[in-house]
Order: sequence, then C-alpha cells, then structure tokens
Amino acid sequence: MNHKALSRASARSILLGALLAAGPASRLPASAFDHSHSIYGRVLNAYVLEGSVDYAALKKNPGDLNAYLDRLASVSEEEFRAWSETQRIAFLTNLYNAATLKLIIDHYPVKSIRKIGVPWKGPWKQEVVRLFGDAVTLDHVEHDLLRKDYKEPRIHFALVCAARSCPPLRREPYVPDRLDDQLADQGRIFLNDSSKNRVDLERRIVYLSKIFEWFRGDFEEHSGSVLAFVLPYFPDFDSKRIRGETFMIEYLDYDWGLNDREAEPS
Repeated sequence: MNHKALSRASARSILLGALLAAGPASRLPASAFDHSHSIYGRVLNAYVLEGSVDYAALKKNPGDLNAYLDRLASVSEEEFRAWSETQRIAFLTNLYNAATLKLIIDHYPVKSIRKIGVPWKGPWKQEVVRLFGDAVTLDHVEHDLLRKDYKEPRIHFALVCAARSCPPLRREPYVPDRLDDQLADQGRIFLNDSSKNRVDLERRIVYLSKIFEWFRGDFEEHSGSVLAFVLPYFPDFDSKRIRGETFMIEYLDYDWGLNDREAEPS
C-alpha cells in the first residue's frame, strides 16, 4: 500500500473511531418529518372533490399515496412521542384516512367498504396500517390511539371511512398549526349538510348522524350531552330555539355506499 492510500485508510479509521466513541448523538439525523403532509396534500387535491374520491384514477396512479404511507411508516414511536399533541393528532388522522384510501383502491371496484374482509373480521379489523414497525388495524388507530389518548371528539368529523354518510374527506391534509380551525370547519360542514344532520323546528326534532349515537359517550364527556355538543355548529337561530325549548334527537340511517365520484347515488 502506498503512502497516500495508507494515509486515507488511517483517516477513515480515525473518523470511524471518533464516531463510535461519540455514540448515537453524532450520527446523522433522519430527515425531519414534513408536518405539512405535502405529499398527501397532492393526493387529496388530485383525487378528492366535494368529499367524493376518484378511486378509479387513484388506483391507476397510487405513487404519491404509497410514498406518503411509506413515510408515515418510517416514523418511530420515539419520534412520534416527542411531537406536540396537535402534531400527533394530525399524523394519526391523516394516517387513518390515507390507509382507508389505500384499502379501497386495493379492492376497487367495490360498492362499500363493508364488502371488504369477512363477517368476523371486517375492514376495520384488517392489519393494513403500518405504524411504528408493526401492522395494525384501522380500529387500533381510531379507538386505541386517537380516542383513548386524546380527548378530542371532533376527530369524528375528520375520520372518513369511505362511506357516503361519513363527514366529507377534506381536499387538504390536517396540519398542526391549523388543526383547531380545520376540525371546527369540519363540524360546521358536517352539521349543516341536511342529508346527514338537520333540525325540524316545527316538530322539535334534531335529526343527527348515527356517529353521534355510536360515540355518544365521547360527546357527553366533553359537553354533558350530545345536543349541547352539536349546538354551536348549527345556525344561530336554530341554536337559540333548541336551547329555549325541548327538542328530541332521532338518529338517521347510515348510507354505507362508497363515497366514489364515479358511483351513482343509491
């Protein structure tokens, strides 16, 4: 070995020794996570319109969706736990919705998400979500993480299970610095969609989505009652009437048809 080669080899050995001696702190950090969720934003902007999804086109062009899910899967639990609460809620909410899109296009064409899986292990119990080095279910993300760890009932306005009666899928990702405004906006949009929630002032009945029945405990824990929780999202005139009089709640049937842009309404 000549003198120059020997010098280079010695330099490499010295550098390696220094890195090992210094420990993990000296290692190059992983690229910072993009809390704007920009890749997912491209997916939503390209394939979502007024809450409906062009699944046929997304199935043909899944590159960005797959890349986004790969990036989410690369986040360690240690990294995740170091984030702020709004960063964690936005991450898990986007993960749930993006994984649902992936589940649908993997089985598309399909008329309803409930057609995926088998009766004893439906779509929400399929281990299709990659998280912290493991494969988990959509139910795990929703119930064991979001609902258990964060007392934020407005996530029910944001999680979209690909059904027509779900709240609409936004054409943008949830982001930490605007999360409160986005969730509030989702509540207004959802509660003011008369096909999903409405007020009959004459009969004194508030017709609500089944979501408010299924997760009644979440809303009651936050506001004392389902009615108290939804009131701020209705127009002022309706809210004043409901507060001043006795109204009953009736829950509407749930349309599980796919929120597919190409599908005809049932």
